[in-house]
Amino acid sequence: MSLFVLGINHQTAPVSLRERVAFSGDAVPAALDALRALPSVHEVALLSTCNRTELYAVADDNGDALADWLASHPDDAGDLHAYLYRHANADAVRHLFRVATGLDSLVLGEPQILGQVKDAWATARNAGSLGNQLDRLFQQAFATAKRARTDTRIGANPVSVASTAVRLAQESFARLEDSTVLLIGAGETIELAARHLVQAKTRRLLIANRTLAHAQDLATRHGGYALALGELDRHLAEADVVISATAARDPILHKPQLAAALTARRHRPMLLLDLAVPRDIAGDVAELKDVFLYTVDDLERAIEENRRSRREAAEEAEAIVELQVSRYIETLGASTRTEPLKRLRAHGEAAKADALAKARQQLAAGGDPQAVLDMLAHTLTNKLLHAPTIALREAAISGNAELARAADKLFPAVDATGSDAEATTDPNSKRQHG
Repeated sequence: MSLFVLGINHQTAPVSLRERVAFSGDAVPAALDALRALPSVHEVALLSTCNRTELYAVADDNGDALADWLASHPDDAGDLHAYLYRHANADAVRHLFRVATGLDSLVLGEPQILGQVKDAWATARNAGSLGNQLDRLFQQAFATAKRARTDTRIGANPVSVASTAVRLAQESFARLEDSTVLLIGAGETIELAARHLVQAKTRRLLIANRTLAHAQDLATRHGGYALALGELDRHLAEADVVISATAARDPILHKPQLAAALTARRHRPMLLLDLAVPRDIAGDVAELKDVFLYTVDDLERAIEENRRSRREAAEEAEAIVELQVSRYIETLGASTRTEPLKRLRAHGEAAKADALAKARQQLAAGGDPQAVLDMLAHTLTNKLLHAPTIALREAAISGNAELARAADKLFPAVDATGSDAEATTDPNSKRQHG
């Protein structure tokens, strides 16, 4: 079995492909069930954000089954393989640690990704697709991210896609102090955008969401006006800036809607910031003359300055990641080396429990205590030495001198009083099987 991570992100695939393999939160448990059902997969977790979709798995093969599955779920993305990255074992550990720390994010060091990784871990654990190896890996990733943010300035002056979008709006034609901003969605990204907009003293906030109660809750906390999605067409013309980030599978805003809004606005320009994957705003909206449409991929250029300012901190965080990867691999190796000892102890405990149960039954039935003790000792000795005896005899027949030398270290020589041991553990003995 090997540890694998495979997926696509903002560095390897455009948003038009990423949106085809994005999983909404309620779709992840069913996806995990399907992945866990693959013959070669033992453990699996799924991380899907606006900038990445990744599978973390413990599997028997080289990950081809996982790659084929991802290429066909939830949408047919037959060309996905050309954009896919794949890491195994130590490289997979390093990748997760970098993701959790924010070193692999569109916005270097952005804080939201750690919460998204924790959500992916919790969902996999609740779905029963997380075993000991992946659980331990994710726990170590959380500890690594915490240390990197504590010991470096990678998390100083936190920047998110939402804050970058608001900064882009501030630097555009739209003066936020004089503008109406329409927020579509009610998740974490929109929550962050609302906070930054309030700090920027935006004149008016409209918040639309499929569940009106969620929009009302957000509007109450940030001084906005809540709308149901069905009311968008009535209010769209009021918006100078639109920021959208929902989990919808299909676009919410289309070209005819925006064309009608522009007519009502007498073609005053509109800034549209689509932060969703899949996209909330149809791509052909960009063809409209007075619309300025940006997607998450367009924000790459807007955040380059932030990336440069954090590069020194990122180098320090990379060093922490490398140290933690080495320690994790060493710990994993030590755990593998002690596995035989754990199995031996488990075998001994099981043999003891079985022998004691039989002895207690005989005592409860009125058996002679001395005879019961003799039976207990005889049974326990046979159970403990049966497998080693057979293995040593087979080694003697096959000429396996290495096992014989190991036995000399494990079983020191005994005096004449112990010469009866082999006889009592003879696999052909009737007493042993009695």
